[in-house]
This record gives sequence, structure tokens and C-alpha cells, in this order.
Amino acid sequence: MTGNFEKCLEYVLHHEGGYVAHPADPGGHTNLGCTKATWEKWIGRPCTVDEIKALVPADVAPLYKEKYWDKVKGDDLPTGVDYCVFDTAINSGPGRAAKFLQESVGVAADGAIGPMTLAAVREADPRQIIEAYSASRLNWLQELSTWSTFGSGWGRRVTDVRRQALLMLLA
Repeated sequence: MTGNFEKCLEYVLHHEGGYVAHPADPGGHTNLGCTKATWEKWIGRPCTVDEIKALVPADVAPLYKEKYWDKVKGDDLPTGVDYCVFDTAINSGPGRAAKFLQESVGVAADGAIGPMTLAAVREADPRQIIEAYSASRLNWLQELSTWSTFGSGWGRRVTDVRRQALLMLLA
């Protein structure tokens, strides 16, 4: 629902953490979940690793709002569902996040949330969406070649996001 962006961003950033440059991570130099390539595209120029290391939540918030939250129609999704979809958009891309949502509500998974997807979401039980969404996300992550390296953290993240999303339904 409208107004959840800040709270959802806080939850996402908790999972994303600070600066990392794991050799097995295809994202490379990353801070607060923002890769160097994503940041360069956002600011319109090359940047240094030190610039990535210096990012703070206020820097990445506008990027995450425009390119991830708005892209997955976060303001149009039920509380809790918005968090699941937003977290996935940042972790795996908005298109993948949209496909999980579409699969969860039984519409064609084309990776773009539009009127048909939103209508199906409105008709569905948010708790069931969260459960189906979380299961699909975890299954997909387990198929990635980097699961053996990052799977433990990803599994915890999906479990934590699911738990928090369900709690958000009660608030």
C-alpha cells in the first residue's frame, strides 16, 4: 500500500548490509545492495570503488524507489506482498520479482506488472500470495549455480522476508 516504501527499504537494507566484493558474486563491488554497474548507470558516469564504499541509505533510496519499488508497483500491492516483491526486485531484478508475483496469482508471467496482474493480486489472499511467492523465490534461488556459495544466506533471507511480510499483514 502507499506509504510502505521507507519501511520496506529499511528491511531490505538490513539484508543487503554494507560493502562487499565477493569473487563469486557476479554483481562485483556492491554496497547496500547496489552494484557498481547499477550505480554508474544511475549517476550517468563511471565511479570508483571508494564511491561505492561511501554509499549511504539516503544515496540509494531514490534509485531504489524509481527503478525497483515503482517498477514493481509497490504502492499498488498489499502490505507484506509489497515487501516480498521489492526485496526480490533488489536481490534478483524487477522482472524476476514480477514473474514470481504473476505466478503466485495465476496470470501470465511476462515480468511486467500491469492491470491484469494487479487485478489478480486484489482478488487473492495476501497471506497466500506471500507463501506462494516465498516458495517460488526459494526454489528459483536453489537452482542458481551460486547456491552452494550463497545459498545459506539466501535461504535465511527468504525465510526472514516471508516472516516479516506475514507480520506486516497483522499491523
